[in-house]
Amino acid sequence: MENIEFPPRYEATSVESKWYQAWDDANLFSPSDDTTKPSYCITIPPPNITGSLHMGHALCYPLQDVLGRFQRMQGKRVLILPGQDHAGIATQSVVEKQLRKEGSSGAELGREKFVERVWQWRGESGDTILTQLKALGCAFDWSRLRFTLDDHYANTVLQVFIDWYNKGHIYRGKRVVNWDPKLKTSVSDIETLRETRKGHLYHIRYDFTDGTGSVVIATTRPETMLADIAVAVHPSDKRYEGKIGKMLRLPLVGREIPLVSDLYPDPEFGTGAVKITPAHDPNDYEVGVRHNLAMPVVLDLSARISAEWNREFEPELASSVEKYEGMDRYEARKQIVKDLEECGALVEIVDHEIPIILSDRSGEVIEPLLSEQWFARQGELAKPVIEAVQQDEITFHPARYKDIFLAWMESIRDWNISRQLWWGHRIPAYYTEENELFVALTWEEAQKQAGSKKIVRQDTDVLDTWFSSGMWPFVTLGWPEQSEDMNSFYPTSILITDRNIINLWVARMLMMGYDLVGAKPFSQVIIYATVLREDGRRMSKSLGTGIDPMDVINTLGADALRWTLLSQTGENQDLRYSEKKTEEARNFCNKIWNATRFVLMNVDGIPAKPTELETVDKWLLSRLVHTEKEVKQAYERFDLQAACQALYRFFWSEVCDWYIEISKSRLYNDEQKATPQWVLLTAFEAFIKMLHPIMPFITEELYKYLPIEGKREFVMSADWPVLPADLNQPEAEQEIESVFAATRALRALRAELDLKPMQQVASVYFEGDLKGNEAIVSSQAWVQNLIHGKPNGRFVSATSGGIDLHIGVEGLIDLAKVLESITRDLAKSTDEEAKLAARLDNPQFVERAKPEVIERDRATLAELKARIEKLEARQALLGA
Repeated sequence: MENIEFPPRYEATSVESKWYQAWDDANLFSPSDDTTKPSYCITIPPPNITGSLHMGHALCYPLQDVLGRFQRMQGKRVLILPGQDHAGIATQSVVEKQLRKEGSSGAELGREKFVERVWQWRGESGDTILTQLKALGCAFDWSRLRFTLDDHYANTVLQVFIDWYNKGHIYRGKRVVNWDPKLKTSVSDIETLRETRKGHLYHIRYDFTDGTGSVVIATTRPETMLADIAVAVHPSDKRYEGKIGKMLRLPLVGREIPLVSDLYPDPEFGTGAVKITPAHDPNDYEVGVRHNLAMPVVLDLSARISAEWNREFEPELASSVEKYEGMDRYEARKQIVKDLEECGALVEIVDHEIPIILSDRSGEVIEPLLSEQWFARQGELAKPVIEAVQQDEITFHPARYKDIFLAWMESIRDWNISRQLWWGHRIPAYYTEENELFVALTWEEAQKQAGSKKIVRQDTDVLDTWFSSGMWPFVTLGWPEQSEDMNSFYPTSILITDRNIINLWVARMLMMGYDLVGAKPFSQVIIYATVLREDGRRMSKSLGTGIDPMDVINTLGADALRWTLLSQTGENQDLRYSEKKTEEARNFCNKIWNATRFVLMNVDGIPAKPTELETVDKWLLSRLVHTEKEVKQAYERFDLQAACQALYRFFWSEVCDWYIEISKSRLYNDEQKATPQWVLLTAFEAFIKMLHPIMPFITEELYKYLPIEGKREFVMSADWPVLPADLNQPEAEQEIESVFAATRALRALRAELDLKPMQQVASVYFEGDLKGNEAIVSSQAWVQNLIHGKPNGRFVSATSGGIDLHIGVEGLIDLAKVLESITRDLAKSTDEEAKLAARLDNPQFVERAKPEVIERDRATLAELKARIEKLEARQALLGA
């Protein structure tokens, strides 16, 4: 190809940075101005402003980019809208740590100064992940970048709170929440981790007050017994017939508590009796509500023993709790166990595996705590969502998540929407000196509502991050105004998210979309896979098992990383990252680069479409048609693994291994080169376009070199390939595939004779009809003369699809020497097999040997059997 300097090597880093800037400069990230085109929109899951790129992000966001690029090539008006979440707990924690390093704290600064400091931090460090998303090649519309604390967004969130409060959806009340004693805030389930630790089960005797016996309960948390208010047993438990309603005396405290009947206890576990502590266990809380029990609180916000409730409601017993006041929960546990032992109430202590809930942000053990919080009623809000999912108006991929989602929605509980933080959307609730509540957008509006009563304070809590992010798909588009974006792009097309936040985020967006906008926010939910290490361990920075995607991008390129992850993305919900796979992906990039370079070095200008094609030309073009169909369908059903497999197979095997090798002789012939040039450029143009959503950078670089008609400035703005129907030639495919099968059979026959690839054989004979494709077999099986018939003398044969292939061995190889070598190898392998089989048949060896040794020996035995079978086949082939 004249007048174009095509670099001899592909340098990912220089290519990738250049093209992203070029796309941005050309305004390709924004939707087309042509409003007659159908719309396609994704509002990306907003990463936290504290975030930096991890492997989960490296899969999640390119997935959205793939779909956007694909739909853009389908002629749609595409908007992929980016943004960030203020991430209340995470961000406040980061800034608090920074202040501690400086010898200060949030408490020392005060709320106003602390919030100013967080905004300062956000300006300095909060955009890190956005820059990294650009390095990944994500074609997001940065001109529409949104933030959940932008003025418009924040005001909308507060107005929704007010509207829901006025409708009765939101109320203030007491519930047991996940309390983080270190951060001193409630946290949602998604902000917690589960693990199992070794602990103890303490069996404690509670005596009946009338002296008629006792009940033994078992608990892992004896420190909470100070707040016990009842003991519950199952109504079917015969052991407690006639005892329901009797009073028990709580050890150490002296409180009289009832034995109640409830469905919660499991009669099969231990004594079947469960102590009920409503303020410190969510299940006990439900029992307390059903039986109208008091709810003593014995732990404060720092998880230390407090006798405040006792002093107010049972002063006569307060001293028994005050003994432990101020003790940390674990310190109190030790002292209470000691005191139980001394008073004779401790029956036994047994080892026990205890499920623990940890705060994801602080690592602190969560304390279930009765706390006054703001809640949103979700029962009515859930109904239209349940109906829509049941009727498949909203679908999940993989489909199994539909039932998981519905099961949660159908048993949905009220949502704790308040957090004890300073960073976030401050709850617009205001109080008078008499503690009368008014909900308004501003202090001034609240004062108007209060009239002559003076507003003295605003609620100190902020809203749960999930409350604001639940409005993400529509507030980002301009709602509640009927903006142009809202009219054009809502409902959005699809949501791509993590399986861990289906209930906490997907559900909230759906409920808010139906309630606030009156329409679903999206039609399809794709749950992407979890990226694990090669050995199956989860990736974690704290565990030291994380891999920084930016390191991979800087060394091997973003396209290689994208291919590594996306080529494993289908219905699976776990995939494994390995550097080896990424190196293989980089090698694939090099293969594409070198093959394109070879083709362009053998092309002169834009070749005209030929009037006649050879059968092998028809074969490749027909394979191209099938590949395009397969790849398009795979993109449409979100099976990127299948798309990548089809692209890889077509390019590496069908184009490079076969067609280019077969066509080299014509490409080097001035009279014959025009046809394979046109075929190759047709195939390469379509392939580059189909690959572009997965590997945007290398495809954009290669596209600029292609000498083709109707070329766009960028492949990113090009149309998806449309291939003429007459290129589909099943007869040509069948004919050429049979020729390839014969070629492979002949190559295998050569290998049996220890003939090396590329080593020319003077003559090979065949019987059957190769339909004029003898030149393909000759060139691809390294034969100088392919002759119809059988050779004279001794020969070996192979058969493929009605074609018999014969190689004369006389004069080609030293047959006696080869047979002697085979016999020697066979004897040695047979001896080794017999010894190893005898060892594995020995029961004493199997009992004593380590499992990994047995597994290794069995694998070796299988290899020996396969080797023996192959040697015997070669021996038979050579006529021994």
